[in-house]
Amino acid sequence: MNYTVFGNTGLRVSQIALGTGSFGTGWGHGASTDESAAIFNAYSEAGGNFIDTADIYQFGQSEEILGDLLQGRRENFVLATKFTNGAAPNADRLVTGNSRKAMVASVEASLRRLKTDRIDIYWVHHPDGLTPSEEIVRGLDDLARAGKILYAGLSNFPAWRLARAVTLAELTRTVPIAAAQFEHSLVHREPEADLFPAAQALGLGIVTWSPLGGGVLTGKYRKGEQGRAEAMGGRVFQAENSEQRTRILDTVLEIAAELQTSPDRVAIAWAGTHSAVPMIGPRTLAQFEGNIGATSLNLAPEHLTRLEEVSSLAITQTTRAASPQDNVVSAGKIVA
Repeated sequence: MNYTVFGNTGLRVSQIALGTGSFGTGWGHGASTDESAAIFNAYSEAGGNFIDTADIYQFGQSEEILGDLLQGRRENFVLATKFTNGAAPNADRLVTGNSRKAMVASVEASLRRLKTDRIDIYWVHHPDGLTPSEEIVRGLDDLARAGKILYAGLSNFPAWRLARAVTLAELTRTVPIAAAQFEHSLVHREPEADLFPAAQALGLGIVTWSPLGGGVLTGKYRKGEQGRAEAMGGRVFQAENSEQRTRILDTVLEIAAELQTSPDRVAIAWAGTHSAVPMIGPRTLAQFEGNIGATSLNLAPEHLTRLEEVSSLAITQTTRAASPQDNVVSAGKIVA
């Protein structure tokens, strides 16, 4: 496993992050405690040190499982979690959203589940459409000054909101917004139009989720297998629903065959060439073992050119950033 300096921080994180949205079965689809432990331990043994979760994942079970797994080795990992949606299926309106009240309630609950005294990176999961950036920035600073969090990040925020929050934090000398997280894959390259340039110009660490497009880039749905398309009601999933996406998947499969590897490794390795830390989210140990092989896969310039060309975007004035509401539903429902 290789390591990279995360944005303008001093953190040295592994080249692939482990997303733990599948740790637990609270959503009716996920990994058992034993399977979660096997995935976590295999990631650790491979040299991984960047763990990402959220209070909403499996309605709090993901954080609880991680809390047990981290005992005795907490300092070996950068631990990130998110808030906005609450951990209960029908969380009250006062503990959801991005208000300072919801933020404080959420961080305290996450700390208890994670069995730790602080969170290394605390993500605002997505805009709530209500809370002003000034309140978010000040609230995160309060948590940092109280020793509850070390770094602050914004997840699924459009580029203009990201830039505004970073600027407000700089002007008010509050805890910096250190990181951005958003979806990016061969079948979802829209962030390259604005989010990537903004995050890079602002010196942010970048984490990208769903490098497999919800599993579509593995080719499994062509075989009739199931995954996010069914288990999450089609959310956080990019379907093979266009001629271009069919050509993209064909190319991934062709390159995988040429390199005698699996298509998931090709897609993840490509995502890792964009100055970001791709985040994998395996539900089984077998899936993890496939995914982690991307760390040792070197795509030749010819392979990268083919992948770039087949998945290219025509960036025009009508191109927009992916809205956080595309993949986010109300509190208590599944989010990315």
